[in-house]
Parts: sequence; C-alpha cells; structure tokens
Amino acid sequence: MQTDALLDRFLAHLAPLHPLAVWAHGSLAGGDYQEGRSDLDLIAVLGHIGPRTVWRLALLHARLRGEPLASGLHCTYLTPATADDPARPHPTWAHQQLFRRPVTPVTRAELHSFGRVLHGGPPAGLLPQVPDGQLAEFVVREQRDYWRPAVRKARLWTQDVWVDLGLLTFARASATLRDGRLISKREALDLLPALGAPGELVEDIRTRRYGTPVPPAEEWTARRAELTRAYLGPAVDALVASYG
Repeated sequence: MQTDALLDRFLAHLAPLHPLAVWAHGSLAGGDYQEGRSDLDLIAVLGHIGPRTVWRLALLHARLRGEPLASGLHCTYLTPATADDPARPHPTWAHQQLFRRPVTPVTRAELHSFGRVLHGGPPAGLLPQVPDGQLAEFVVREQRDYWRPAVRKARLWTQDVWVDLGLLTFARASATLRDGRLISKREALDLLPALGAPGELVEDIRTRRYGTPVPPAEEWTARRAELTRAYLGPAVDALVASYG
C-alpha cells in the first residue's frame, strides 16, 4: 500500500533527529482512512527543537514531495517540555508548507483514545491527558468562533472541502458534547440525518468520500452552498446555545 511505503520513508528520513515517538491521529488512527482521499495526520515528539531542527524538518518534507500521497502528509512536531499547553503553537508541516499551530484538545483526546503508535512510546507517557471540561469548551468555541463566522462567507461554500469539513465537524462536535465521545468521519456522516441535515448534502459527501465522485454541475454547486449555509448556521447556533 502506498500509505505504508510513504510512512516508512518518512520515518527513515526522521530517524537522524532521534524522535522519541511518532503517532497517527485522525482517520489513519480511527479506522476510517481512505487512501488517496484522507490526509495522513501525524504528531512527532523530538527531544529538542531549535532553528536548525526546523530547517532540517523543512528539508525532510521537501525531499518527500515527489512521493505518492506526500501532499496529504501533515505532521506537528513538539517536545516533552512543550507538550502540556494546548494553546502553544508548534512547528507543523501541512499543505506543502511549514508553519506553527497548536495540538488542540480534540487531537490530544484522539491520541489518548485511539492514537496509532508508529514509533516509540504511546501518548500516555509523553502527552498530558485532556482535563475534564477542556474538550467540550474547545469544541463549543471552535463552532462559535470559527465555523459560525465562516458560514457567512458565501464564497467558501462552493468548495467541496468546506462543505465536507463544515458538516462533518458539526456532527462530530454534536456527538462529543452530547455523549462525551469522539467519532469518526464515517460515523459523523451517518449521524447527520438525525441532526436534520438535508439528505442531498449527506449523499453528496458520502459519494465523494466513499463512492465514485464526478465533477459537480455548476447549478448543484450553487444550490449545495445555499443548502449548507441555510442548515449549518442555525444548527451551530442551537448547539452553542445548548452547550455554551
């Protein structure tokens, strides 16, 4: 499988930096990974990260650019000394560039619940547990402060990725807040009808993620954007009102 070959190459390139651990989260760890469609979401723990280390990480990923699936390989790098703060940004390679972003409470909870160990020890030995209430607080804040304002930007919702992530993230947030559990994207897709999402939208995402998608007609793209915004705005408002 191309995924395994890419992960082997990545670990081999990372080995000179002596990683303490490398973990997978997201679809790759949660059992919903679709090769060629899903991203490879990784966390690597290094003993030290200085300017030279960051330069070497950028070079590492640049060397992998020609590998199949490499464009979807995302990895955040932290150290034991910087792992305890969920708001602290860490060097991250994603979308073919190096920048900084936090390891969110959702990612941390995923790692502790079903993280896949690719190298070294498990998350429990290096990454603090998510305290009670922190996960729910983060989920509500993300829906309120990120997704709700995004709904107002009509141009975003003609894009597949915004429709998919907006609806699936809302369903996953609903399950976390209601039941205190983390669910996969497939489970989120199955949950959306019960949350009142239009069936046309659910099937559109299902086909694109698990079926044989075809380029959408311009008329459907516009209608889909309207349906998504009309559903998601009030749905997010109701969720935040109930749990915020």
